[in-house]
Amino acid sequence: MDFDKLLSGYKAKACVMSVDILPDDRYGNIRIVAGNKAHCTDMLATMHKEFIPGSPYAEYFPENKNFEDFCYRSAVLGQPLHTYVALPYMNLWLNMFLLPLESDKENTGYCLYSYDVAPKADAEQRASLSADTAATVLQTCIKLRGSGNIKETIGEVINDIREICESDHCCILLVDKETRKCETFSESIKLGSSVLPMDSYLDDSFFDITQTWDDTIGGSTCVIVKNQQDREWLESVNPVWVKSLTAAGVYNIVLFPLVYNDKTLGYMWSLNFNEENTVKIKETLELTTYFIASEIANYQLLRKLEKLSTIDMLTGVKNRNAMNNTVSDIIEGKSQIKYPYSVVFTDLNGLKRVNDENGHTEGDNLLKTTAHIFSGAFFDAEVYRAGGDEFMILASDMDEDKLNDRIKRVEEQAYRDNVHVSIGTYVVREGEDIRTAMRIADERMYADKKAYYEKNPDKKYR
Repeated sequence: MDFDKLLSGYKAKACVMSVDILPDDRYGNIRIVAGNKAHCTDMLATMHKEFIPGSPYAEYFPENKNFEDFCYRSAVLGQPLHTYVALPYMNLWLNMFLLPLESDKENTGYCLYSYDVAPKADAEQRASLSADTAATVLQTCIKLRGSGNIKETIGEVINDIREICESDHCCILLVDKETRKCETFSESIKLGSSVLPMDSYLDDSFFDITQTWDDTIGGSTCVIVKNQQDREWLESVNPVWVKSLTAAGVYNIVLFPLVYNDKTLGYMWSLNFNEENTVKIKETLELTTYFIASEIANYQLLRKLEKLSTIDMLTGVKNRNAMNNTVSDIIEGKSQIKYPYSVVFTDLNGLKRVNDENGHTEGDNLLKTTAHIFSGAFFDAEVYRAGGDEFMILASDMDEDKLNDRIKRVEEQAYRDNVHVSIGTYVVREGEDIRTAMRIADERMYADKKAYYEKNPDKKYR
C-alpha cells in the first residue's frame, strides 16, 4: 500500500502505525511507518528531530501502554477508535483518531493515526463519547448533583461502575501523603467474589504500595492490565504491586488517579473486569473519575470546615460550640451515651498571673499543656475547652473508680508539668439529667478553686 499517497490527503497531523502480530493475542514492535507533512513538521518542532519512516513509535511519542493497546485494537482487531485524554507530563490534551487499514503483510497490522494536541481541555471534545457511555456519565452526574448524602451516592455510583465493568470489585481509596494513611471511601464487591473488602488489605505496608502507582501510570491517565502480556509488563515495572494483586486473586485491573486541582486525592479501580469491554470501561472511567474527584474534594472541604467549627484552634481539643451541641443531643435523645458516665469541670489556676508577668504566649503554652494533660489522661473521652481557662470532660461508661484513677493521672502529670488546676466531678447514672450533673460538677470545681487559693494566697488573681 502506498502510505505516502494515502496520507497526502490529510491536513491534520497523521501517520500510519504498524503493529507486529505475535501468537496468543500478543503484539510486538509498534512503528511509525509513514507520516504526512503536518506530522513531520510536528516531530521536528516538538522532538527536535527529523522523522525517519519505520522508526519505533517511542522515539517520537511518549511510551504508553494504553496507546499501544489502542494501536493493537485498531491495526490488528480492526476497531475504529477515538479518545480525548490528558497528557499530564506535558500539560497538554490529546485528541486522537485511529482507523484500521488493510494489510498486505503477514503478521503485521496497520492503522492510520490522526492526532492533535492543545494546552487546554475542550469541553466539547470531552463530551464526544458514544451514546451509551455518555448516558452512563450523565446518569452519574445527575446522581452526584442531586445528592444529599454524597458518600452514600458515590457508593451507588461505584456499584453502577462495577456492574458496567462486569468486575469483581470496584473501589475508591483516598490517600493522604502527609499522614501516610489510606481510607476506603467507597467500594462494591460482587456477590461470591474471592476479593475481600479493601480494609482487609490496609496494613502498614499498603501505603507504600500506593506510592508506586503514579510512577507506574507514568505519562498516561491510568493503568490497564487486561491480559498476560500486560501482567508481564506490570511485573517488570512494579513487582511489589503485582505480588499484592496476585495474593488478592486479581488477574486484571484498571486503575485511575482521582485528581483535583493538580492534587491526587486517591485512586479508583475495577478488578477482574470483562476484558472485551476494555475500551468502553476506559472511556467511562476517564470522565467519571473527573466528576467523582470534584465531589470528593468538596466533601473533604466540608468535613474540614465542619471540623474547624468544632475544634479549639489553640489547644486542639473540642470547643464550646461542640460541647453545647453534644449536650443538646444528649438531652434531646439524638445521642446515646453509656451509663454511668462522668462529667468533669476543670479550671486552670493562675493563668492571669502568668499572662501578666510572662506574657500571653506563655499563657497560651500553659493552656496547651493543660489540654494535653487532660487528653492524655482521658484518652477515650471527649475533652472540650468551655471557654477561657475552663475545660469540660465527658467520659462515657466511667464510674467512680475509673474516674478517680483518671483524676489521679491528671494530678500526677500536672505536678510534673507545674500546672495547677481545680477539678469538680459528677458521675451520672441512668435517669439523671446531664444539666444537673454539669451544674454540680461546676460548683465542686469552684469549691476546689476556692480551697486552692486559700491554701496558696500568693497565687491568687490580681
